[in-house]
Formats: sequence, C-alpha cells, structure tokens
Amino acid sequence: MKISFSSRFQGYNWKKLQKDLISGLIVGIVAIPLGMAFAIASGVKPEYGLYTTIVAGILISLFGGSKFQIGGPTGAFIPILFAIVMQYGYENLLIAGFMAGVILLFMGIFKLGAVIKFIPRPVTIGFTTGIAVTIFTGQIANFLGLRNLQKHQDLLSNMKELGIHISTINIYSILTALICLVLIILTPKLFRKIPGSLVGLLISTVVASIFYPDKIATIGSTYGAIPKSLPIIHFPALSIEHIQSLIKPAFVIAMLGGIESLLSAVVADGMSGTRHNSNRELIGQGIANMMTPLFGGIPATGAIARTATNIKNGAESPFSGVVHGIVVLLVLFLFAPYASNIPLASMAPILMVVAWNMSERKEFAHVLKTKTAESLVLLITFLLTVFTDLTTAVEVGLILSGIIFVKHMSKLLITAKVLPDPSDKNEKVSAHMVHEQHNCPQISIYTVEGALFFGVANTFEKSIMDEINYKPKVLILRMGNVPYMDTTGEANLSSIVKHFKKHGSTIIISEIQNQPRKMLQKTGLYEIIGQEHFFEKTGDAVCFALTKLNHSQCLGCKHFAFRECHQLSNPRVIVFEPDSIK
Repeated sequence: MKISFSSRFQGYNWKKLQKDLISGLIVGIVAIPLGMAFAIASGVKPEYGLYTTIVAGILISLFGGSKFQIGGPTGAFIPILFAIVMQYGYENLLIAGFMAGVILLFMGIFKLGAVIKFIPRPVTIGFTTGIAVTIFTGQIANFLGLRNLQKHQDLLSNMKELGIHISTINIYSILTALICLVLIILTPKLFRKIPGSLVGLLISTVVASIFYPDKIATIGSTYGAIPKSLPIIHFPALSIEHIQSLIKPAFVIAMLGGIESLLSAVVADGMSGTRHNSNRELIGQGIANMMTPLFGGIPATGAIARTATNIKNGAESPFSGVVHGIVVLLVLFLFAPYASNIPLASMAPILMVVAWNMSERKEFAHVLKTKTAESLVLLITFLLTVFTDLTTAVEVGLILSGIIFVKHMSKLLITAKVLPDPSDKNEKVSAHMVHEQHNCPQISIYTVEGALFFGVANTFEKSIMDEINYKPKVLILRMGNVPYMDTTGEANLSSIVKHFKKHGSTIIISEIQNQPRKMLQKTGLYEIIGQEHFFEKTGDAVCFALTKLNHSQCLGCKHFAFRECHQLSNPRVIVFEPDSIK
C-alpha cells in the first residue's frame, strides 16, 4: 500500500504550524501523567509508559490513517498487559507487543481494516465496561495506601487481598488521592484549557512532599528513579518457542489495538469532518508497535480522549501528534528526577477517572433496557471480562452474537408457493392464490426471499423437497429477493436440482441476482440447470414452463392456475394470453 504524506499537509502554512504546536504541547502535557499511570497499572515501570508515548505517538501520527489520531498507551490495554506480565514477564511482553505489531501491519497490508468494524457493539461495550471495572478496582489499593498486597490476575483474588490488608490503610494516601481527585474534577470546570490530571498530580505531589514526606509510597520508593533519557535500542529475542507460546496474547493485543485505534479514528472523523483510512491506520499501528518494544515500551493504540483533546485545541495536521511526542521527550530529559517524588496515591484517581470515562455506562444501560438477546451478549461479555479474561469474553461474545445473528436471519427466509393473481393488473404472483382447488399439479412456483446461507439452507431445501411427493413437471424458483448465497446454500439448491431432475422434472430459475448467479457459475450448477432455464422475468419463465407440460394431463383439469389453463383443459376454448406475470 502506498503511503503518501503530501495530501495530509496540502496547503500547510505557518498559521497551521502554530496551531499544531499549541495543540501538540497541550496533548503532550496531558499524556505525561497518563503514560506513567497506564504503565504502573500494567505492572511495569512508569518510564516505559513515557517511552511508549514518545515513540508510538510520533510513529502513529506519521504513518497512521487518521489525520488527528494521537497514539500511546491506553487504559483498555491495562488488564491484558498486566496478565501477560504476571504470566510471562516483562521481556516476553515486549516480544508479544512486537508480534502484535507484525499482525497489525499485515492486517493493514491485506486490507482487513473493515473486518474489525464488524465486531458487534454489545461485545465492544461489554468488554470496554468490564475493562473499566478492572482498572477502577485495581486502583483501590493505591488510593487507600494499602501495603504488602499480592497481585493476582483475577478480580475476586484481588478483592480478597484488599479485605485481608485493609488494616494497613494510610490516611495520608487517602488525603493525597482526594486532593488529586477533587482537582481533576474541578479544573476542567474552572479552566477548560488546563488538563485536570496534570494539575491534580502536581499539586497533590507538592502537598505530600511538603507536609508529610516519607509517609506514603512514591514512584521513586516503589520503582526507583526515572531515567532522563531513552534507553538503548534492544531487539527482542524472538524464537520459534517464543512465537508459539506468545501468539495468543499477541493476537489479543493486535485485535484490541486495532479495534481501539479504529474507534478512535471514527470519533476523530465525527469531530473534524475528515475521513480516515482504516487499512493505513492499521499499518501505522503495526509500525509503531513493532518499534516501541525496541525502546522498552509497552503496546500502544489510538487514544480517544487524547485524540479528542488534540482536535478541540485546533490541530491542523498529523504534525500535532509528532509535537506531542517531542514534548514528552523534552519533559523526560528535563524533569525525570522530579517525577520520582510523585505519590502512587496521586496516580490512582487519574486512572479511576479514566475508568469512569471509558465505562460507556449510558450505552451499557441503554442496551440492557432493550431486554433483547443482545442484552444477554452484553452482560455475558461484561461478566467474563471482569471475572475471567478479555480473550474468553470476546470469544464467547462473538460466538453468541453469531448464533443470534443466524437465528434472526433464519426467521427472515421466506419460501412460499405462489400462483398468478388474475385480479391484479400485472398478474403478480401471490401465496394466497394457492389452495386445494387452485394448485397446478404440473407447475410449482416458489418465491424465495432472504439470504440463502448455512443457517437457513436446510429449511429452504426441506420446504422445496416436500414437493417431490407431487412430482411436478416443472419447478420455478423465483429468486429476485435472494441477495446472497453461500456454498452451503448452493449445495442445498444442488440437492434439490438433482432430486427433481431424477424425477424427470425441469428446474427453472427467474429474476436471480448477480451474487447468487456468480456462485452457481463458479460451482458449475449453472451449467447443470442449463442457461436456457434462467429467465429475467417470471412471466417468461411461466410461458416456457407451459411448453413442458403433459397436455394430456391438462385435459379436464379444473384448477385453472393460469389463464392458459382454460384452453389447455378444453382445447375448443380460445382465450387471450396474459401480457406478463410478475
């Protein structure tokens, strides 16, 4: 895929550069506390979050498919990355992140960007809300200042740890966390342009440092001093064993990263009036996630809140995202030693607010109120995300959604026996015309409506095969309302054709659409039926069918299913043939 930069900077000038510089500066400041907080919550050192913000932020802006996308570590990744660190270790997390980057790159190259968008909304809301609950509950210990807790992958074990160690509660941690939380909430209301998370972090850190130093856990006391430079590039030690053991977590990282980045790009499109390139976005995400582990960074994706901040502050091009990464790099060089004094209790409210904002609680409640099968999918995905893991939740959610979809689609398939309605001006066929006294013994016409796929193919075949008992001379299938046919539907149709041909019957198909026609041509069934047995209009198909009748059987017949039947039943009777049958 050709990646062009010129179109994204067309008409770029000094005024637009100024806007990008301002927007990039603001977003960079917002990203600093978030980058460290996300890293800590993921079970790694805070500087790794800053490295991710710098490297991934710059590369996603340069190579991604959204003009205003801001990339970096996000809250959605926290439970996944924490579980990987717990199970495989930090070094293997880097390898899994690199592998996820490769997967994303190939997904973009093979144009699979649109496929990710097909994940049902109840599934995405369910696991997003579940992730929010996991993040929120994971910060209770730091908020309360609890000590000596053992970290677990599942929620219930972590909740049990909180109960066991509740006696170690630290009043200074609670005070620090409350100061930070109040400022995070109030700052945007009083000063819209100033990021509340940064204000809360700085002021609560200053208060703790001045009034009760050494009373609460800080980044420095827990993780050591933050280096004021990027680490030396280190290539992951990839091997066949690593690939085999880490392919599943890598795939989960890639899928979540793809989903989050494309959701963020859609939000950006809505806010800016632009249109992103989903495949290019995946390529950009792939490149960023391949490069970030070389600097010790964790997996990254598009960040919806930071992208929205970027647009709101007047960004004009992807250069604002590059500026945001450079700002974080400069802060790392100049102020890294001071970051060691940040209390962990100051980080907790930041992540709790992030969890609250990403919880999609309104959408969650809205889907639940519908009390449909989708509500059940939402609830099960949510509970599995909270109490098991994201992989299981998404797999089960998708399977349930697929079953529900097939069930709904199967109800939409209609296979009805029809005959022309003489009272209709155009003699359209209708099901109500078929009854015991009005049903041609030699010609059966069926209208088929709905997609003919694996979920309904057996029902379709059964309804038609019942006609074998009558052994009609001609079977007409009216397929104008069949928009899609898969190989299962084709196989069942083939079974019908072979059975009727075995009884010496003629199969005629009318009004068939392009996709089903091409499917029959690819499988060879088109030639078996015979090109001369395909008609654009049902009226022409009926006229052809009348030439295949056993006229001796028509003599004396009183069904009169067609206007021609009067003459066929009594050759002495002369009637005018209809203009058309639709």
